[in-house]
Amino acid sequence: MTVEKVSKPVRTSHRGAATRSALLKAAAHVFRTVGFARAGVSEVVEQAGASVGSLYHHFTGKADLYHALYEEFQQRQQDRTHRAVAEARARGESDPTRLMYTAARAYLEGCIEERETTLLFFSGDGPPGFDSKLRERLRQWTDRNVALFRKADEPVDEALLMVVSGAMLLAVTEVIRRDDAEARRLADDITGLLSRLEPRRPAAEG
Repeated sequence: MTVEKVSKPVRTSHRGAATRSALLKAAAHVFRTVGFARAGVSEVVEQAGASVGSLYHHFTGKADLYHALYEEFQQRQQDRTHRAVAEARARGESDPTRLMYTAARAYLEGCIEERETTLLFFSGDGPPGFDSKLRERLRQWTDRNVALFRKADEPVDEALLMVVSGAMLLAVTEVIRRDDAEARRLADDITGLLSRLEPRRPAAEG
């Protein structure tokens, strides 16, 4: 989908991008209002003021719209966590464990700020196979943390990373169901508890 968009002639790129953006915005509204399963393509194009043909020019269908919305959300979340880690590094933080928890707290904050969007992806009402995509993203997050530890020349505790990844999935589903103040308190409590977990150090060779 992205490759196809990039290959479009320049003269149509701005109009095409505007149409695509309108369709995604409309899809988000419709999915939030009636749920993914009950949503129809006709509702999306009506909300967007577009045509069915224009939708199928940019997307393969309803599921493709949903996945595109998720990818955009994940990109925003990645930007948030990168900023948080960069700010922590600028303050002198270099410990990969603490940087991981800084990123985790930033991710939860993004979920709170975009509660309605996050609920869309963590409600269980998505296209077939989407749950496996969430699990794959968790594995990717774990892999990035592995890289963070290796870059710092620190031992990698895979058990710790798996525990943190699983806790984050549960944490997201809980914080987005609370009001802002309670959600942020819970996010602080969760990351505070997680931050007490430290990687196991290899036993000294005797």
